[in-house]
Amino acid sequence: MHRFKDLEIWKKSRVFCSSIYEITSNFPESEKFGLTNQLRRASVSIPSNIAEGSSRKTNKGFSRFLQIALGSAYEIETQLLIAFDLKFMTENELNKLLEDLESIIKMTSKFKSTLN
Repeated sequence: MHRFKDLEIWKKSRVFCSSIYEITSNFPESEKFGLTNQLRRASVSIPSNIAEGSSRKTNKGFSRFLQIALGSAYEIETQLLIAFDLKFMTENELNKLLEDLESIIKMTSKFKSTLN
């Protein structure tokens, strides 16, 4: 069993989640139940699945939750690109979020590979 609060990927994904909440607070009100909701739910899913997976008794069980977290990360990437296409954020904002997300994806993938 891993202590999720000690995992750097969990810490980074929490910070990233806060960044998503911050950026989506500037999205149009009409997106409250659209992209805003989708991005927020997917960003919450990353640290949540890392935490839940850490409670599993086997590495295989933990690995499955890390895979779910990765799926949420790729979902976020797509949604951020759509939000940018719709001009809900600047290119600088998009690039910063994608850079942070890529770091989380790489760290999670590498950690997952150590569990297998």
